Amino acid sequence: MTLVAVKNRATAKHLIERYFRQLTDGCGNGDCTNELCASCRDFRPLDNNAAAAKALELFKINAKLCNPHPSKKDFLDGAMSEADLCPAKEDFSDVSHLTEDTVATILSFCEERGDYSALIRIVGRIFSNSDALIRSFRKDEPAAADLDSSQPAGADEREKEGSESMAASSAALDEGLDEMMDPCEVTVDIAAVRRVYDRLLSLDQVEAALVNALIYLTPNMELDLEYLDVYETNPDYLNIFVVVLENGNLHSPEYLEVALPQFCKAMSKLPVAALARLAKLWSGYGLGHVRRMAETFQQLITFTVVSNEYDSETLVNDDRTVVAAAQCLKVAFYASILGGDVDVEHNEEEEEDPESDELTLHELLGEERLYKKGPPADPLELELGVRPVDSIRPLVPYEDFVNESLNEVVEMDKDFTFFKVNAETKFSFQSCPFILSVITKNQGLYYDNRIRMYSERRLTALYSMVQGQQPNPYLKLKVRRDHIIDDALVRVSRPRVTRVQDPRQELLRVSGRNQRLRPET
Repeated sequence: MTLVAVKNRATAKHLIERYFRQLTDGCGNGDCTNELCASCRDFRPLDNNAAAAKALELFKINAKLCNPHPSKKDFLDGAMSEADLCPAKEDFSDVSHLTEDTVATILSFCEERGDYSALIRIVGRIFSNSDALIRSFRKDEPAAADLDSSQPAGADEREKEGSESMAASSAALDEGLDEMMDPCEVTVDIAAVRRVYDRLLSLDQVEAALVNALIYLTPNMELDLEYLDVYETNPDYLNIFVVVLENGNLHSPEYLEVALPQFCKAMSKLPVAALARLAKLWSGYGLGHVRRMAETFQQLITFTVVSNEYDSETLVNDDRTVVAAAQCLKVAFYASILGGDVDVEHNEEEEEDPESDELTLHELLGEERLYKKGPPADPLELELGVRPVDSIRPLVPYEDFVNESLNEVVEMDKDFTFFKVNAETKFSFQSCPFILSVITKNQGLYYDNRIRMYSERRLTALYSMVQGQQPNPYLKLKVRRDHIIDDALVRVSRPRVTRVQDPRQELLRVSGRNQRLRPET
């Protein structure tokens, strides 16, 4: 089991234990209105086994968790000091990461004073720091240590009893955990992030802080991913992209000029395994989310193409913003396929031809890459184990991924060269064929057929010279003007005959054969 799986398993088990304690002991709030908490008046008590099974169900649906509530005795005894109830500093300088509760507290503080400067400073500070974003909005918040410190008097004995009860049901919990754990799952509480964005984006001042924070954050992310391999050492680095992409205003003009292009460049540096996790995550969010992601990247491509001029010297393939946005759009494309109806049963690896020790002429001439059967397999396609041809009905229709503005400026002859020859150093939009229109793809097929024709003619001449024959790479057909198709099909289907030196001898031979076949009267 990998370190990531162990970490995710520990997080899930911690959450299930919190649900179990909530179902058995409650949160301690006599006025609790959560029907899934033992402290609620309408709650029906459960035994330990039923509570363990219910805890697994609540974990699956990410149900609401109550925060432990202090008792009156704790207030009287001074167990909860004023510093525990209110922030230590009015500027919240001690906040190192964000949770939904933290944002709600800061918002209430700012609303009371009619001044949102503290919220703007915290949002700018957290969203511009990669480490702070990684730790923000986690499913395992608040930490177990925080829970222990806030429990009322006498909680030690109840904790001990709860631990014993959990031990009795641990087998059921572990079995259910094995079924639910998904290696592609992230540790971000998506529902909490969306609720936080709904509140933050209603404030214009906070919107500007998010834009500036993203502009400051993304260059460092791009360097970390390209040179430090941060995702390999910490897979939770993907949390940054999950949190940022939940921002429903990324397509707005404030982001399109600087923030979103830089973010897409950083996202394009993610390894294939991380992009596959994102595609699987988005595929489970449904049509609305995948469509919003696709439209965000499409709008960036269109905005960039329309804002610039391209020609045979200044190619759109060299525009890093367009290239990065197209690569990000690919993640949404595969998420659309995964989220729709897919048939992968027929997707079996074809048997490869046995390798031969003899080199073909294409290999001798160094042209084997130009004439490989079929396009090269996409790395993301291999990682996900699904192909576009396996899709029966995607979430988002294929035509919604075609960008007409881009198709108008693509130089297909050069793009085809990049695709076939310079794939390692130059980007080709044929590696993202979903973005190309039928007309543009037809141009690519035209160049492919022309190159194949010239090469085959050259190889035919070479074969003829080796065999000592007169080079004749052309196929000559004699057809009638009014019957072009019929004559051509007949001529091609006939076996090739050897030309004779004297046509009259051939005529006599055919006449004699007809005489022998004529029936006697």
